[in-house]
Amino acid sequence: MPETMNIGLRLSDIDTPLREDAFVLSNEEKIKEIEFHFSKIMNILGLDLLDDSLRGTPHRVAKMYVEEIFSGLNPHNKPKLSLFENKYGYNEMLIEKDITLYSQCEHHFVPIIGKVHVAYIPGRQVIGLSKINRLVQYYAKRPQVQERLTVQISESLKKILHHNNVAVVIEADHLCVASRGIKDTNSFTVTAQYSGEFENESTKAAFLAQIHNKK
Repeated sequence: MPETMNIGLRLSDIDTPLREDAFVLSNEEKIKEIEFHFSKIMNILGLDLLDDSLRGTPHRVAKMYVEEIFSGLNPHNKPKLSLFENKYGYNEMLIEKDITLYSQCEHHFVPIIGKVHVAYIPGRQVIGLSKINRLVQYYAKRPQVQERLTVQISESLKKILHHNNVAVVIEADHLCVASRGIKDTNSFTVTAQYSGEFENESTKAAFLAQIHNKK
């Protein structure tokens, strides 16, 4: 088990780097532009775009980029997170663990695959469980580095919940390490951010024990 790296917050690194004109083009226009340029890449690689199997690939890739795997770049796709009154007076940690992670490394545009574990201690309100998953997917669906993704999920939850009692741990395989370069298929990366009550060592230990309990 790799040592968990607790990420210090640097405000300049929270936001995914985007140009000011990032949303001037509509989704349809972006798909058209990406399709054109991806066909050029395929052509340079020597692929026959007249082949039945390859003919539609530039459009499929473009549509996948805009509407699926990079849809989290568009703030209009950020999920609306519902808060409910904590009528039960529940004040212990609430954990949503093993959330499936599929993202893309921004350095090589290859997959990051893993799991996200999120916990918070409810105050007067609780958040719908599925909304936590949706928030994770929103930030994952963009070119990412794991450290930034960890911070983005944590800071967004703290803002929504109006308190700092939040913990986020990500365990992931990076295909830029496994499928190219060093080609190490055994290693994986762990990042974490602990805030508020989770900075207490006993609370942190209880959280980590729960997320690694597979029973």
